[in-house]
Amino acid sequence: MEERAFDRWGQHASVVGLGTWQLGADWGDVDDKAALSVLEAAAESGVTFFDTADVYGDGRSEQAIATFQSSRPDLHVLVATKMGRRVDQIPQNYVLDNFRAWNDRSRRNLGVDRVDLVQLHCPPTPVYSSDEVYDALDTLVAEERVAAYGVSVETCAEALTAIARPNVASVQIILNPFRMKPLREVLPAARAAGVGVIARVPLASGLLSGKYTKDTVFAADDHRTYNRHGEAFDVGETFSGVDYTTGVDAAAEFSALAPRGYAPAQLALRWIIQQPGVTTVIPGARTPGQARANAAAARLPELDEATLAAVRNLYERRIKDQVESRW
Repeated sequence: MEERAFDRWGQHASVVGLGTWQLGADWGDVDDKAALSVLEAAAESGVTFFDTADVYGDGRSEQAIATFQSSRPDLHVLVATKMGRRVDQIPQNYVLDNFRAWNDRSRRNLGVDRVDLVQLHCPPTPVYSSDEVYDALDTLVAEERVAAYGVSVETCAEALTAIARPNVASVQIILNPFRMKPLREVLPAARAAGVGVIARVPLASGLLSGKYTKDTVFAADDHRTYNRHGEAFDVGETFSGVDYTTGVDAAAEFSALAPRGYAPAQLALRWIIQQPGVTTVIPGARTPGQARANAAAARLPELDEATLAAVRNLYERRIKDQVESRW
């Protein structure tokens, strides 16, 4: 699989990675055996980048990755984790002592002395502008607790603030055919600065797979049920902030744009891969088949200009007004 550089970090990652929120079993049921099967399928398909967080299953996702890596020392996979969401979301909690404690826990969960990449996990907006926060992150690098650090953001403004900092290696942001605003400023700024872009929520919580209808019922513990209006965290993380009815209708139109040989989800992933400045995209997977299909998107032919224009037109007509003013 093609790999792209995190220039400030000096590492490369597969253009399709693996997001592992679902492997923590915070929503839905993924047992340990199934989690390991997904990790194996992704790695065997050429994926060299796993994204996790200390809050996914309260550490279960990190532990699953550790178990997998210990069983496959022959595979080189970079692991990015996140920290900060296990405490009250106030800027005063983003201090060096807490960073060290959170990092100690993640290193234990992952079974490593040094984390490849640690990301602040969508902290309060003022955190991105704090000199003390970046000084603390630099300290983690100096102490060889982490090799590099980045941020996960909700808004384009937060991303641009972080990119301006000299040692930020990566920005993780929602980017998909239903969330195009980052294309205007964030991706060009990151590319110019040598900051890697990790595209998350690439399928708009599954909408872009084309599998859901207005009658689809999600489990009570699924964020697509309990967070539709931002009850638990930023509503932009669920269906990319698009209301469900609009999203289902737009997704049906999107699916019809898939070229021959593409599943709708692969169209969405291929669209992201083709955006200049994207380093890696991190779809989740619950089954080995999903992991393999996601990875296969990297090997599909590039989308032609007519398809790209049709995707843009769909966004402009149906989605843009709902999302661009917020994120």
